[in-house]
Amino acid sequence: MIELTNVSKNFKLGETTVEAVKEVSLRVEKGEIYGVVGYSGAGKSTLVRCINFLEKPTSGTVKIAGQDLASLNAKELREARRKIGMIFQGYNLLKTATVHENVALPLKLEGLEKQLIQERVEKYLSIVGLTDKKEHYPAQLSGGQKQRVAIARALAHEPEILLSDEATSALDPETTDSILKLLLEINQTLGITIFLITHELEVIERICDRVAVMEQGKIVEAGSVLDIFTNPREETTKRFVGSEASFEIPPELLEHYKQTGKLVSLYFVGQSTDEPALALVSRHFDVLPSILAGGIENLKNDTLGKLLVHLKGEEEAYNSAIQFLIEKGITVREVAS
Repeated sequence: MIELTNVSKNFKLGETTVEAVKEVSLRVEKGEIYGVVGYSGAGKSTLVRCINFLEKPTSGTVKIAGQDLASLNAKELREARRKIGMIFQGYNLLKTATVHENVALPLKLEGLEKQLIQERVEKYLSIVGLTDKKEHYPAQLSGGQKQRVAIARALAHEPEILLSDEATSALDPETTDSILKLLLEINQTLGITIFLITHELEVIERICDRVAVMEQGKIVEAGSVLDIFTNPREETTKRFVGSEASFEIPPELLEHYKQTGKLVSLYFVGQSTDEPALALVSRHFDVLPSILAGGIENLKNDTLGKLLVHLKGEEEAYNSAIQFLIEKGITVREVAS
């Protein structure tokens, strides 16, 4: 559905060239929710704008449903963009227009018939749960309601792809949760492919199928959300997904535990979170496990439990215990000494 090949985007600042995006290649399948996560300045917003040619790439190719956007003339590009909706952090609503008018305006500019516009507006305001707010103005709405209007406006064109540029970053946690549920519902019921960028790990956890981690204009790591969570390789990824360091255990305490045994991170996926694995370890092996920290993350399609555990015992017993945990379907990573 979306295919980027060696996409780069440079900007001129006086005599200086800024490389905002550097040779990014990725592929998003039809019906997928694909997330790009990165810190501020990583190049995420520039990247998402390259997908619909709001920013024309300096080099590389962008294909939507197999169509190379760079090969299109102005009219063809406008037609291609109708298949791509977009929502932003700032909503971009007209303050002097009602909710109904904000959703209808792009359709009027497109020249659609009045009856069709009315049907579209009513349909998508219903989907986002704002039918009763159609005569309200943006100033009368909460931040979450404004974002729902923006989503309805983006959907009114009936696009195949929805781009989301930090759409939840200005919202409180409860409102963020409601918007994420709405995006997931839109994806599942309408079959729309969603490409989103964010600096919020929760967004990736909750609704994404796959994720790419971006730093200094480059994709440094990519894969399924579950793979990235359980086996992050790059330091940037580890900071996002919660490596051992993110448990916030004081370094001197970690060092103490390393001197008196082995420190391991355990990752439990799905039904394995119900297994009393550590209790079985202490019962069947001459190893004493102590849980130092942990938590449970609800991913889109899985539940991921994570524990930082101190294992005290002889080397042979330790190795047997680790093998037992692996056979139980638990991912084990030893914390480096």
